[in-house]
Amino acid sequence: MTQITIRRPDDWHLHLRDGAMLAGVLPETTRHFARAIIMPNLVPPVVTGAQAAAYRDRILAAMPDGADFTPLMTLYLTEDTDPNDLAAAHASGLITAVKLYPAGATTNSASGVSNFENVRAVLDRMAEIGCPLCVHGEVTDADIDIFDREAVFIDRVLDPIRRATPGLRVVMEHITTSQGADYVKSNDKDLGATITVQHLVLDRNDMLVGGMRPHYYCLPILKRGSHREALLAAATSGDKRFFLGTDSAPHPTHKKEAECCSAGCFTAPNALSILAETFAAADALNKLEGFTSLHGPAFYGLPVNQDTITLTRQAEPITWPATIPAGSETVTVFDPGFPIHWNVT
Repeated sequence: MTQITIRRPDDWHLHLRDGAMLAGVLPETTRHFARAIIMPNLVPPVVTGAQAAAYRDRILAAMPDGADFTPLMTLYLTEDTDPNDLAAAHASGLITAVKLYPAGATTNSASGVSNFENVRAVLDRMAEIGCPLCVHGEVTDADIDIFDREAVFIDRVLDPIRRATPGLRVVMEHITTSQGADYVKSNDKDLGATITVQHLVLDRNDMLVGGMRPHYYCLPILKRGSHREALLAAATSGDKRFFLGTDSAPHPTHKKEAECCSAGCFTAPNALSILAETFAAADALNKLEGFTSLHGPAFYGLPVNQDTITLTRQAEPITWPATIPAGSETVTVFDPGFPIHWNVT
């Protein structure tokens, strides 16, 4: 197969940042994606309905001319979140979900949750109104190895939360382990998971062997090759509980290429091309539309996009700019480290 046409995809986990960075990176998403779940971890974070509305307005103001794109807003869950404000924002259609960051887990997560008992009432209200919880699934305890944080989170935090809050719809965002995939597959309802591009095509050897490659450093961190294989099997299985969330996370190049580098991979420009290459190599190109365009809307109760995109396999590898401008800075585009032949046409 050298060409495939699919429903226009959505991105169920996206960082757009703000200001000049927002203006620089937004066109890279709107070119291919119809909708995206927008992460709220700005500084300060988006914690109220009014702040979500203001952020949505800034995104819409930065849209390229002629773009057809809908930002799906979220609130950042804190131990002070007002359940009534959250419920009103959800009822009005302003927000699509709420994001849970364990305090200190990743970029701009200092305002996240330390004591999960303090958000019990909010989670109960979310279950009552059908508002999904998007989870960054890692513990941050100093005694837990960084490569084990996801598996421990499932046992210590996520499973107890779900047992205590029946009916709460949860998205395990950017799963990175076989344990994460197995946990999703062991649950019949109210649980889904997003998978990123980098976790489907890279493992920790790609990041570390021969020298540290900072543009492959993300959180949750890349894991063993066996975990990557488990994620690829889940993504290409056709199981509706798994769908695309790129977690495309732009940082200025100088902050990535630093002694203590920022965490995140900027995959928005080439995510779909890399996925087509990966699914084709796995003899699963017929599963690509489900993963990118069908499963996510089904979980969130939203209609499937009616327009389509076409991916065409070219004889020569495709190239992208090494960086894109964002105000006075640049953002480095993710390079998977192998030739990509599939182009969005």
